[in-house]
This record gives sequence, C-alpha cells and structure tokens, in this order.
Amino acid sequence: MVLTDCFLFPGCFLPLFIFEERYCLMLKHALATNRMFCVGTRLPHPDNDSDIMMVSTAGLIRSCVTQADGTSHLMLMGLQRIRLTGWVQDKPFRIAKVEPLSTHEACVDEVAKLRDEALQKIPPCPSEAAKAMASLREQLRLCGDPELICDILIYHFVRRSPALRAALTESCLIKRYHLLIDELSRTKH
Repeated sequence: MVLTDCFLFPGCFLPLFIFEERYCLMLKHALATNRMFCVGTRLPHPDNDSDIMMVSTAGLIRSCVTQADGTSHLMLMGLQRIRLTGWVQDKPFRIAKVEPLSTHEACVDEVAKLRDEALQKIPPCPSEAAKAMASLREQLRLCGDPELICDILIYHFVRRSPALRAALTESCLIKRYHLLIDELSRTKH
C-alpha cells in the first residue's frame, strides 16, 4: 500500500481505513495468506524513476473489521524494517520482493546513555498526565530492547517527514538515537 507521509516503525501500531478497490483486494489477499503487508511511503521527489521509498516496515494485521460496503478498519503492527528489492506484481496492487534490514551492533553503554537522554527529552505533558508520563518513561527505560525504545519514541514524537524518512532508513542505532534527540530538542523551542 502506498501512502504519502505515512510511516510505520517496528513495535508500533498504525490504524488504517481501507476503501479503495485495489487495497480492498490487497487486504483480502493478505488475510487469506500471511496477514502481512507494508506501507510504502511516496517520495516527495521521485528517485531513479521510483516514487516509493525503498525501505519500509513489514506489518502484521493484528485486527480487521470489514463493513457491509466492503471497506475495512484495521490495525497494522510493525514487525521489522525491510528493503524493497523489486516487484513481483504491479496490478491490481503491488507485491514487492523484500529483504530484512538489520541494525548494526552498537556499544551498549553508549546506547543506554542515549536512551536515557531521549527519554528525558520527551515533550512535557499536562500536569494531570505527569504521573502517567513518568510511569511510561520508567517502563520504556526498563525495556530490554533499546532499538524498540528508539523506534517507539520516533514514531510517537517525531513529526517532520524528512526526519522520519531518515530514521526509518538508518541502520546505525547510535545515529538513529542522535536523530531522535535532535528532533526532540527541536520541539522544545
């Protein structure tokens, strides 16, 4: 599925409303097979005759409700970064060949410091939600997967499309955290 300025990150959920005929067919195919698809992000200035960003996140359809008129509401859960390497099918909907993208290993201590810095830079919330935000920060800090923490924070707190594109394609976790921290610092001003 190809959308403009729509990004899905691993560990995050994306609600979608499916109404176009080709995407209704795509959803039916996904539900009948492996319950997976990805959201391809349309590039603002196409590169190499491709209008789609060639990195995405494989998503699992966690829930889907189809209406009598054929439209559907679904929740897509991001599983893994992938690279689109070619096309198996173009019509009525695209099916891509994909390969998983791995994140490069990084120094555990450096990543922990960056994680803590990013968690401290989460934008302030209304006072009535301060306790819930403190609890969220602590739960994320205790999470054993610093890559997941970074992706969740990017998905929920980064709004600029160029930064989201850069974060999705970045394979170095240290660089991804620096991008996140820069974006969080930007929102405080």
